[in-house]
Amino acid sequence: MDVDAALAGLNRALALELRGAVELTLAAGGATGIPYMGIAAQYRAWATDALEDAGRLVDKIVALGGTPDAEVADPAFDPDPAKMVERLLASEEEAVEALREIIPATGSEGRGEALEHLLEHLILRKQDQADFLRRALARS
Repeated sequence: MDVDAALAGLNRALALELRGAVELTLAAGGATGIPYMGIAAQYRAWATDALEDAGRLVDKIVALGGTPDAEVADPAFDPDPAKMVERLLASEEEAVEALREIIPATGSEGRGEALEHLLEHLILRKQDQADFLRRALARS
């Protein structure tokens, strides 16, 4: 495993995961209009998931001998709920890519395989969220 590359990637992913928790919380509280009020509870659940996933990333950073950065990528809020969905989708896509970029550094030893499996799990959850947001944006 390329520990230095993995740690750099994990810290980047952590900053994006923390941003996601903030943005999802803002989106949940700021959702207006009948079409968007219904997904406010989903946003809250995803915000909780994002915090739990951030904790998993911190666990891995520390286990690899690193120090987690306390940086949060710049969150954004848009009072227009459709534009906020677009913002959330862009954030999720960026986070998925950041997680994916760590995988080559994990190598093939046991702890690297375990890290890769965790990353794939996080990617799957975030990709499901992105797919949901794409459906929310679909026009009939």
